[in-house]
Amino acid sequence: MTELQLQVGVKALLRNPEGKYLLVRRSPKAYPEVGAKWDIVGGRINPGSPLLENLRREIKEEVNLTLNKDPTLVAAQDILRVPGRHVVRLTYVGEITGTPQVNEESEECQWFTAGQMKQLDALDIYVKELISRGVILNGGE
Repeated sequence: MTELQLQVGVKALLRNPEGKYLLVRRSPKAYPEVGAKWDIVGGRINPGSPLLENLRREIKEEVNLTLNKDPTLVAAQDILRVPGRHVVRLTYVGEITGTPQVNEESEECQWFTAGQMKQLDALDIYVKELISRGVILNGGE
């Protein structure tokens, strides 16, 4: 039997003062298993450091922004898209201000209302799940 690798990821539904959420369009070179999908900011944790410290690091690395205050945990999901790897993804809602700047992991970023997010064809399946479960509307608005 193949050994299964367990990882933990932290993600953030980042909301601006206008109530819009920040999405990044992933680079297919950086994320070949996902492609150029719209996703929320975040990534894997560095074991041994606190979850929120990892989340703040990911936000700074990916969009060069800083959370205004501690975020709220709104969801836990199983990510099973890569054989041999099980990722537990913890999603937070956080308030943020400023102009995001993407790194090499993403092609672009944009602010969306929850309604606009629902209309995106190229939205990550796990973000779609959050929408269908009402997490984005209930947890963030």
